[in-house]
Formats: sequence, structure tokens, C-alpha cells
Amino acid sequence: MTTAAQPSSALRILRRTSAAAALLALLPAASLAQTMPTKDSAPLVARANDPVWARADALVKQMTLDEKITYLHGLFPPNTKPAPADMIPSAGYVPGVPRLKIPTLRESDASLGVANQVEQRKGDTATALPSGLALAATFEPQLAYESGAMIGAEARAKTFNVLLAGGVNLTRDPWAGRNFEYLGEDPLLAGEMAGASIRGVQSNHIVSTIKHFAINAQETGRHVMDARIGEADLRESDLLAFQIAIEKGQPASVMCAYNKVGGDWACENDFLLNKVLKRDWNYPGWVMSDWGAVHSTTKAALAGLDQQSGQELDKQIYFGDDLKAAVAKGEVSQARVDDMVRRILYGVIATGLIDNPTPASAQPIDYAKNAKVAQALAERGAVLLKNDRNLLPLAKTAKKIVLVGAHADVGVLSGGGSSQVRSVGGAPVEIPLNGGEAASFVRVTWHASSPLQAIKAAYPNAEVTYIDGKDPAAAAAAVKGADLAIVFAWHWQTEAQDAPSIALPENQDALIDAVAGANENSLVVLETGGPVLMPWLDSVGGVLQAWYPGQRGGEAIAGILSGAVNPSGRLPMTFPRTEDQAPRASAPGYAEQAAIDDARRAGKEAGPIKGFAVDYPEGAAVGYRWFAQQKLQPLFPFGYGLSYTSFGYRNLKVEDGEGLKVSFDVINTGKVAGADAPQLYVTAGKRKPMVRLAGFQKVDLQPGETKRVTLSVDPRVLADYDTAKPGWTLPAGSYPLYVGAHAGDPALTGSAKLKAWSRKP
Repeated sequence: MTTAAQPSSALRILRRTSAAAALLALLPAASLAQTMPTKDSAPLVARANDPVWARADALVKQMTLDEKITYLHGLFPPNTKPAPADMIPSAGYVPGVPRLKIPTLRESDASLGVANQVEQRKGDTATALPSGLALAATFEPQLAYESGAMIGAEARAKTFNVLLAGGVNLTRDPWAGRNFEYLGEDPLLAGEMAGASIRGVQSNHIVSTIKHFAINAQETGRHVMDARIGEADLRESDLLAFQIAIEKGQPASVMCAYNKVGGDWACENDFLLNKVLKRDWNYPGWVMSDWGAVHSTTKAALAGLDQQSGQELDKQIYFGDDLKAAVAKGEVSQARVDDMVRRILYGVIATGLIDNPTPASAQPIDYAKNAKVAQALAERGAVLLKNDRNLLPLAKTAKKIVLVGAHADVGVLSGGGSSQVRSVGGAPVEIPLNGGEAASFVRVTWHASSPLQAIKAAYPNAEVTYIDGKDPAAAAAAVKGADLAIVFAWHWQTEAQDAPSIALPENQDALIDAVAGANENSLVVLETGGPVLMPWLDSVGGVLQAWYPGQRGGEAIAGILSGAVNPSGRLPMTFPRTEDQAPRASAPGYAEQAAIDDARRAGKEAGPIKGFAVDYPEGAAVGYRWFAQQKLQPLFPFGYGLSYTSFGYRNLKVEDGEGLKVSFDVINTGKVAGADAPQLYVTAGKRKPMVRLAGFQKVDLQPGETKRVTLSVDPRVLADYDTAKPGWTLPAGSYPLYVGAHAGDPALTGSAKLKAWSRKP
């Protein structure tokens, strides 16, 4: 969930120019722009044999118009006056209909745990998971399901029944502020992981959303920007991730985004909501707005928006009396209003919420048990990027270990924004911001999981010390003679603002150089929301990407360094060597927004930022696909990650014809147990040929053990989207493929002879 920037929302976590030649490669931007929909344009899903739909319809027929209207716009608790007696500080509240046992919707942010960002609910803590990128780096949908189930259980115990989780926007730019919340750059990986997480949340008989629909790829100007991309490219990338996740997870609700897409606001976008989601995908649930993302009544209702969220953050309550008046005037049909309510009730019934109401008061939570889920995710998602001379795991005979920087004496860094969890154990460091949209609802926060204490526990016979690293020379002196010098480097990112660059801030590069120059056994642990530049890479012995590792991050890091845990994470996004390797070196509009923020800090009148377009000439070639097309060598490729053991691949078998199935052996060729994540890549696409991740599987193996892996390929991952048909098309032909440890690693090569295949959208 995200909110519009305005002073009245300070108590609440606010949510939330390419050359003409490049655009010739795209469908015209106007191809996604929509004319005003008619009152009959909202498609009704044909679900004649669906008992859930029939039950929802029966309830709708018993509701008065006023009851229906009440269910179509939600309150924003921090700004609601007077507040209903049963409303608690949270993201949202929608009154139910007690006489029909239609439940009140109690909404919480939830991407990384049940959020309580700036402690609206005093003393209420929750289990804080690692970042979404850490989850994606596990390459384990089962872990996504388990962590989603844990969040859902905690939410239910806290009396919430709608979680605003399920972020699946693809990473198009490494500096984007909310990358850490999401699941990387590949539509198959992101879709599979998001779907499993949503299914886990909803296993608790509560609602999960999926968000932010669609192509909400940057934070700068998020309330005014217009994302422009051709339909085929959008269908083959961001929309495919949403489509897979919706099929796998069946979320009860979809949250539309702040930005425009092809000229229309995402929350009144007939193309996205009516044509893609409800018509093409036959989605039966409801579309809720992001908080502060509604701009109209009639147009939004007819374009497919079903519910206005956080109404106090919009300019007016569009779906209250305004909607009732639009019905009276005949601008919005009664049938459309019934459809809006029926869709909400469909989600409420399908998840089991209506038959299994959430408790009226808070219930006990086994936080110790849930902490193990957070730690397991941090351990399985950490990515070992470099390990020269087998620096790790550090021998138990180590006598002196020095930790440097990033408050590693007391905790681990968290990303900022609506996903911020007040974690069990507290926040030993919180730093307020001095301006910008994020300042009113975000603090730079560390979770109380001390790497220093965890490493001391792992090495009880060693001298383990910490130095803050503010003085590189002092740090260099402190690490001389140590068995291991560990620099904890950080790069903080947050909702509501993009990073100015992906360089480490506050002179950390110089710090790492100084430490590496003083001790050849130097290791960098990265606590970041995505890739960072590493000019010191050749000077250090090892690099561990820990992401934002959650409330048990310190313990997870210690386990990996000591060898109690064998790292098995794989990068869910490409790490560029330089900023100019990415399609956009910095956020469009960033300089303008920075100037506005600077003026406001100086007490001058400024802003708001004017609307602007962002073109995506890379189209469907997101991440590793872009690097392959442009023949760029990244710093670390998508899917990359090292282990304390080694793996081999053998005996490739390709079963082709009607569909594609690929099998092969994975062997642990090393001396310790470990887990590998072999990946299948296929080059396909007649419209725009590109390499595509077609399958993956995490495999745990004992030394010398062999397991057979079989991957069945979703044809849409390989197909072109044909806007003329419309639908998916895969021509008959021969398709080169390889199995490897990461993108660009053809350990086993082959080809598939596939028959022609096509499918409706």
C-alpha cells in the first residue's frame, strides 16, 4: 500500500526521455491509452457454475444500495474522525454488513511482515522477514509459501483479515526505491514466488492482494509519471509476472498502481483492469486502489476499479456519495455497482474469510517459532558472490575477528516504507529523514539482530570486536593481524524515493579499500536493497550479499561465515558493472524532484513535480535479457551464487513436440552438503529473439549425491504476444537451450524441436 504525500498523513506510513529513434521499436505509446469507457464496458465474468460466485451474487441481492456503496470505499484509520469503535490504527478499514454476516475488512501492510511502520500501535511488534529480493534469491517457492503462511497467521492473530502483500513489479532499474520489496527481474521467477507467497497468506482464511498493477517501476514522480511501453512487450514481461502469480496464488484482490500507463491512471485504466485482468484473464476478484491513487468516480468505476482505498488520502471520496449520485444519474449502472460488490464478496468467500471470521481480540503468537522462518529465509537467500582462497567458511580455530561498520554491533539494516515491520526485539537504530516525501513516514531502521553477538556465540574462543568504520585509517589499524576482517557495507533504499546512484554512500568504498589494504583476509557483507558498484572487488577476499536480512539476519550471517550454513542463494537480478550498463543510469525526473526537495528544506515554496513520461525502450528485455541483447558483461549475472561445495550437471534429455520438458542430473561433486539452483534457459521469440529463463529448481544434495531434475516449461515464457490475434504464439521450429548455474552459463546445451502453439490472452 502507498499513500499520496500530504501533511495530514504524517501519522501514517505513506505509500507508497527517450529518443524518438528508440520509440520506433515500440508500439506507439498511445496503443495503451484508453478512451472513456461506457457504462456497459466493464466485463462481467461468466461463472455460471461457480458456487462462490453464486453465493456472492445472492448476498448482493440482499444488500441495500447504501450498504453496497459503504463496501466500495475504505477508511484510512489515522485520518478518520470520528473513528468506529472497533477500528485500530492500521492501513485501512471497510465497514461490513453485520445483518448479512458480511465481514468488516481490516487491512494491514504486509510485504515483509505485519507492518506497524512508525509504531501507530504502541508496543505491537511482529516477525520481520528479510527483503523480497532475499526471498526471490532462495529460488524456493515452498519457502515463499511458508513465509506467507507465517505472515498471514500473525495478521489473523492481530485481527487483520486483508494483507496488502504480493508485490510482483519487475526490477527494471537497479536504483528503484522499492526493488527490495519485490522479487527481481524475471517474470517466471517473480510470478512463481509471488503466487506461492499469496497462497500461503490466504491459507489462513484471509485476503492477500497482488500489487502494484502495473509497471510501477520507479518511485520518483510515482504520483504523476506515465509509463509508456508497447502492449506486446508489457504482456511478455511485467504482465506475465502478474498473470503467473494470479494463476498460482489466486489472490482475492489486485491493487492498481499510482502511475499512469499509456496515458491513463492505472486505477482508471480500461486496458489494464477491464481488458487484461477481467476479460483476458477472467479474474473474478476485486480491484482495490492504492492509497491516494483514485482520480475520478465514473471513469474509474467503468474502467474496472471496484473499491477506493484510504479515501481520506484522495482529493475526495469518489466512491461514496459521488458514486451514489452517478448511479442516480445513470452514469454508472446498477449492474456495475453490483459487479463491484460481488467481486469483493467473491474474494471474501473464496478465501474462507466469511465462514472463518478473524478473532475479535488479539490472540497469542509463537514468535520464537516464527523467528526460525525468518532466519531460514535469510540463510537460504544470502548469496556468496566471491570466496577467494576458500576464505569462507572461517575455521573454528580463528582467534581474532574484527567487524567494521553499519551498526553491526547492534543490528541489521531494513528497507523503508510501508513494508517496514516493528520487529520483535526492537529497533536499536532509527534515523529520521530531513526532507522528501518519505520523511513524513519513514525512518532509516535497523532490526535488533546483532552480527557481533551472533559471531561471538559462533566463536566463543575468539576475540571478536567491532569498530564503527567512520575513520578508514582507524579501521585499517584495527584489522591488522586479524584472522578475518569483515566490513558490513550498507545501501539504504525506501519507498517514495529512488536512490541517487548505486554507489555505496558515506565514503564506504574508501573504508573497504583501507581494510583490504591492511588485511588480505577481508570480507564484505552487503546489506543492500539491490546491486551496488564494487570498485574494490579485486582487493577483497570475499563478498556475501545479505540483502536486508530481517530480524534474525545477524544469526543467519554468523551461520554462513562459520560454515554451520552452506550459502545457496542465487541472484534474482543482474548486478551491473557500471551504472551506464542499465537501460537508465538514473531515475527520470530525479533531478527535478531533488531540486523541489532542496527548496522545501530551505523553507521555500516548491513543487509539486509536474507529470512526465517514462519510456521503456528495452521492452520485454528486462535484466539479463537486456545484458545479453546488448552484449554487456555484468559484474555478476542473474542466477549467480557460490557454495562451499561444487555441483555438476549431466545427462541432459529434451522432450519436445507439443510441449517442452527438460531433465538432467545434478551432482554434488564436493565434500560437504549443499543446495544448488540449476536453471534452464531457452532462446525464443520471433518478434524479438531473446534468452529467457524457462525453469528452475532448488536441490539439496549430500556429498556425492545425484538427483534427477525435471522441468516442464510454460509455453508463454517462450512465446510472442501477438496483438493482432490477439494472444500467445509460438511458431514451430528448433529452439536452442542450455542448463547452467546462472544466465550465460551453458553447462549443458541442446535444442528443442517444438510444434506450433497458440493461446488466447
